Amino acid sequence: MNEFRPSRFEVLPVIIKNLVIINSLCFLAQITVGRQFNLPIDDLFALHAWKSPLFKPWQLITHLFMHQDWWHIFGNMFALWMFGSVLENLWTAPRFTMFYLSCGLGAALLHLVFLNYEIGLLTNEYLNIVAMHAANKPGEVAAMLSFATTHDIKLSTEGVNYLMANPEDHASAGKLLELLSDYYRMHLNTPTIGASGAVFGVLAAFVYLFPNTYLYLYFFIPVKAKWAGLAYFSYELFLAIQNSAGDNIARWAHVGGAIVGLLIVFTWNKTNRKSFF
Repeated sequence: MNEFRPSRFEVLPVIIKNLVIINSLCFLAQITVGRQFNLPIDDLFALHAWKSPLFKPWQLITHLFMHQDWWHIFGNMFALWMFGSVLENLWTAPRFTMFYLSCGLGAALLHLVFLNYEIGLLTNEYLNIVAMHAANKPGEVAAMLSFATTHDIKLSTEGVNYLMANPEDHASAGKLLELLSDYYRMHLNTPTIGASGAVFGVLAAFVYLFPNTYLYLYFFIPVKAKWAGLAYFSYELFLAIQNSAGDNIARWAHVGGAIVGLLIVFTWNKTNRKSFF
């Protein structure tokens, strides 16, 4: 099964078709009912950190059917159709459904683990400066400015210069703390949406089962699935570890989905070992 050769292949199998329809309807609800009428759809159904007051257990699944914009949903649904159709034809609908949801859930859990760690560090920093301000301790302004610099929070040069020259101005420090508090709450309650984690699981399973199938990058450059998959996974893992400021993509969800997908397909296929290379 190193190379995919279709036999009685359905171009749009039933689960893939239904997933595309459901995702599309949910996205339309986001941009119409949600955004036009200012309903808190993201607060209710997008995935939030465990420590966020907005977290609800059902978000582990519902976030898979929400997307940020047209390109986001198009990219995910195109990849789901391209690689998922092969798997659903191979496995049948019930098995593919279980696989897809398992990858999405695994991706969400790994994402939450790393997000919880990051928020834990942020919370400790934030509570430290809150305590310093409440006690009016010397060095509170320096600690606040260090927090802002570390987290790339934009402050006015005039305000920074004033506080550095007047660190004893407790009222002005309080106004700065309000800005930092806004950043903290925003970060704590930032939602995660998209089917990417589950789709990465689908991609990983395809690469494992059909490593020598040619994929055409930019529709022209032929590359075997195993090399494209390894390169893409390495790229996502590198960016996840790097954790660059300003990167708003849930890289660990991608990595988690791929790992879960590989583990599942490896287990299912353990009686049919083959050479990957």
